[in-house]
Amino acid sequence: MPLDTGVAGILDLIESRGDPSPSDGTPEQARQMFDALTIGRRRPEFTPPVGSVEDLTDGPVPIRLYRPEGEPGSTGIAYFHGGGFVIGSIETHDLQARALCRATGMVVASADYRLAPEDPWPAAAEDAIAVIRWALERFDRVAVAGDSAGGNLAAVAAQELRDRVAAQLLVYPVVDLSHDEDNRFPSLVENADGYFLTADDMRFFERHYLGDMADRRDPRASPLYGDLAGLPPAVVVTAEYDPLRDEGDAYAEAMRAAGVQVEHLRCDGLVHGFVGFAGLARAPACTAASEEMYTRLRKFL
Repeated sequence: MPLDTGVAGILDLIESRGDPSPSDGTPEQARQMFDALTIGRRRPEFTPPVGSVEDLTDGPVPIRLYRPEGEPGSTGIAYFHGGGFVIGSIETHDLQARALCRATGMVVASADYRLAPEDPWPAAAEDAIAVIRWALERFDRVAVAGDSAGGNLAAVAAQELRDRVAAQLLVYPVVDLSHDEDNRFPSLVENADGYFLTADDMRFFERHYLGDMADRRDPRASPLYGDLAGLPPAVVVTAEYDPLRDEGDAYAEAMRAAGVQVEHLRCDGLVHGFVGFAGLARAPACTAASEEMYTRLRKFL
């Protein structure tokens, strides 16, 4: 279907500001740009209310704990933010973590994992696994959730701890970092430019995260090539105008073929990062898609 008109307006507004793409500068410049786009333009009326927010320092990495209003139950959700393993933080994704907490009624532990290039692969993957182990000491059941690069980390942690993870929410996840010019999903070409995340951005992120890594099909980098049998039930969310669309679709189908219970939500007309637009008056389709993915996750919890 055509690009959603509300999303198209948001993309036009971002383009009109003339902000550089992450791949146009250094990692530090990319972080500053992303902080300005997210934290710098945050408005209180779009902040989902939760019961309480607490920053913890007793975990393997800094963790922001979101508690819902009312009784949270005994299930916790470990959440990993997106940003290509290079940018992003618990602060840039504060709204997403709040929305997840509010929609599920569960405690959300948002992890400030290490970023590349200062800490390249497998640092972030190791942090994700350590955070799940930390959460398992505090909750009866633990689910994993993440968007984009965070979806990759959630998938990696779920493979490592498959017998102890209750469910997965993988939102437009990066699951295959092995692609080169001869091995690219069609969506990396079809949606290479003009839809928020670009193919050049992905190459920038991959270069800084993986460096000169030889085996990019290592499942801790590319979970698509891991052992998928026995994984916890998963909600996989993909967007039509996203360079990562096809690999997310492939992961959903591969898990289903391996006998995993999968809810695959394909969001037509939307782009990578659309969850960050949820709640905006001009983007009702993003809000509806976000609410639907939370509804599907609740079925597994």
